[in-house]
Amino acid sequence: MAQAGLVLFDDERARSWEPFAMTRPAGELLFGTSKLVDRAERATGLECVGYLTAEHLADFDDVGARPVLGFEDLPKDRNLIFWCSRAVPSLGQEIAVPDGPTTYLIDGQPVGILVSAGDRPDPSFLKQLELPGSHGAEVVIEGRVVHWVWDLMLESPEQVGRDLEHLASADQGSLPAGVHKLGDYPVSVGRDVRFEPGTVFDAREGPIRIEDEVQVRSFTRLAGPAFVGSRSRLLGGSYEQISTGPYSYLRGEVAETVVLGYTNKAHDGHIGHAYIGRWVNLGAFTTNSDLKNNYGPIKVWTPAGMQDTGHMKMGSLIGDHVKTGIGLLLTTGIVIGAGAMLYGSTMPPKYVQPFSWGEGSDLGEYRLSAFLDTAAKAMGRRGVYLDERGRRYLESCWHKGRGG
Repeated sequence: MAQAGLVLFDDERARSWEPFAMTRPAGELLFGTSKLVDRAERATGLECVGYLTAEHLADFDDVGARPVLGFEDLPKDRNLIFWCSRAVPSLGQEIAVPDGPTTYLIDGQPVGILVSAGDRPDPSFLKQLELPGSHGAEVVIEGRVVHWVWDLMLESPEQVGRDLEHLASADQGSLPAGVHKLGDYPVSVGRDVRFEPGTVFDAREGPIRIEDEVQVRSFTRLAGPAFVGSRSRLLGGSYEQISTGPYSYLRGEVAETVVLGYTNKAHDGHIGHAYIGRWVNLGAFTTNSDLKNNYGPIKVWTPAGMQDTGHMKMGSLIGDHVKTGIGLLLTTGIVIGAGAMLYGSTMPPKYVQPFSWGEGSDLGEYRLSAFLDTAAKAMGRRGVYLDERGRRYLESCWHKGRGG
């Protein structure tokens, strides 16, 4: 029999992780230095064959992503581990993959089950992580289960620090003349990284990792713990405790923020305590608030209603393919749905419906044809072609987001 396979599934809670659940499986979200799917693969030593998630994502298509599958698409010639996408195993442990039925637990919560070839999990497990009875041997693993989507941002700096303790590369290299390092934590640099003089890496509070082919321009200050994905550009400014996927172009002030990648913030403006999807473009001086004037806890929109986060710092959750005009101000704890096009001098509301177009609360529908045309142009600027499958996927998201 072939080696066991790994299937990541989104339970009901993961499917409520808006604004990102509208356009991608939760396993494709970045936490610390890695996507959630990469963490599951690394811990189990298995390749993820695909995702089980919302029906409207059947044609999900993104750079480097695993496919979305139906039950009929799953391999029948091997045992499969069905792993909840919200489960984050700690690095540095080897998770056993026995031959027979197995339940994996984190803090007593079932997060994964291994089933024999051709078998399928109980639906209650896939929806709510509930098992009606015992399921073979139990394997207890170290880690955590993420509850709220904003935890992926708020806890990212600490996660980056833990990750880099285990993933620190031997190619720490030497920083060129004119580039300054503060502190004792390591600064690790990948291949073909280009530095301009007059940059500072502050490693007094945590390590820093710069991936391959990154460009760091003059007058950049980067404070750790921080992770900068491949082919990104730091164009000058102050960056603190950030984590970015590939092709992230950043300038200005960015603090405790996660950027999935292929996103452009190439101008000044403050973004703090934010989680930003892919293919986002933030116009010059787009700025978000991340602290209320009364220093009180911040409430955030969720599909189940407003939720008190219990946190004093909370900026913005910005979905995939969002575009903002110059000078746009974003209120504390704002959730901007995927594909929204926002502009003007009036703040948008705390929640912006996906694929909206307009200024302030005067938001209409972003026409499907216009949205797809803009998406294709934006992706082409990073050398990515929006093919027919990609168009079907985005069209399905558009109809879902607009209530179709």
